[in-house]
Amino acid sequence: MSAQDVAVSAKLSVDTLRSIETGRLPTPGFLTVARIATTLNLSLDQLHRDAGGNPT
Repeated sequence: MSAQDVAVSAKLSVDTLRSIETGRLPTPGFLTVARIATTLNLSLDQLHRDAGGNPT
C-alpha cells in the first residue's frame, strides 16, 4: 500500500503520515493511530505488542 493510499484511507494528509513516519510528529493522537491501524488491518493490541509493550 502506498503512503498516498494509507493517507486517503485513514483520512489524513500525506504530509501528516510522512511526519509520523519520519519522527517529525513523534506523538500522533490516538484517533490518528487508530485510523492508520484500521487501514493497515492491525489491532491496537498488535501495535502495542510490536512497540514493545507488555501483552494484556
